[in-house]
Amino acid sequence: MRHPSRREFLRSSVTAACGAAGLSAGLPGSLVAATADTPSGAAKVPAESTALPIKKGVLLGMLPDKLSYAERFKLAREVGFNVVQAPTEADEHKAEEIKKAADGAGIRIDSVMNMDHWKYPLSSSDSEVVEKGLAGMRTSLHNAKPWGADAVLLVPAVVNAQTSYRDAWTRSQKEIRKLIPLAEELKIVIAIEEVWNKFLLSPLEMAKYIDEFQSPWIQAWFDVGNVVLYGYPQDWIRTLGKRIVKVHLKDFKRKENGYAWVNLGDGDADWAEVRKAFAEIGYAGSAIVELEAGDEAYLRDVSRRVDRLVLGRS
Repeated sequence: MRHPSRREFLRSSVTAACGAAGLSAGLPGSLVAATADTPSGAAKVPAESTALPIKKGVLLGMLPDKLSYAERFKLAREVGFNVVQAPTEADEHKAEEIKKAADGAGIRIDSVMNMDHWKYPLSSSDSEVVEKGLAGMRTSLHNAKPWGADAVLLVPAVVNAQTSYRDAWTRSQKEIRKLIPLAEELKIVIAIEEVWNKFLLSPLEMAKYIDEFQSPWIQAWFDVGNVVLYGYPQDWIRTLGKRIVKVHLKDFKRKENGYAWVNLGDGDADWAEVRKAFAEIGYAGSAIVELEAGDEAYLRDVSRRVDRLVLGRS
């Protein structure tokens, strides 16, 4: 079964018309901020009037690939992004080039997008496939450390005709547990994302799946757009709460003849409620835009949309 890459997944439908839980000293700062318990009686921050302390980020893949790495990171900074999410890079020389480019532009690589979880799912019954999936995650974790990132995104499992829901759950947890010692050694969080993989279909399930690891190094990566088809992002945010260490931003629109991934604010996500939910849980991590690539004008527009819709800035 061939699974599309994230870029292919988005390219097929995006319209570019617009132009964990713990406070130990060893945990990354963003995890500490995101996981600190909020007293039940704490006053709710009015999202409409208070800008949220979220770091605005962009996928490296959204920046024009005709540019050098140095130019791409510089552009990200110039159009208003604070951090970048980079994909797994097995080539050590290229990985070093990416690090130098980010350092030169004064922009932080915030997280790593693991690139092997669709092709080599940890829920597979094939041991060779699983070993390749684990190897890809180890490479991603080793990328994260020198890059200065504090999390690696992982799609934990894929349910299909060959893999039942129960097997996806138990197999993936077994394999992910093998990665926890390395994650702890490197102090990099493995952030589990909910995607269209027929797995973790409710926020209650996702919370239970993460909690069963009983490890601060396994937390949640929440994607706003991914749940609009079968839920409400604000509900997921409130349910996952302090488990959320990283966020993806995209929007989803239902149409008479199907659906489409669209720019922020052009879809069905209720951004006012999303912003309010982030404020209620005290989220102060990063929010990475995951849309199609585009030119400088497009990226500036996307950056302004994040300011207005997510951060609450005019």
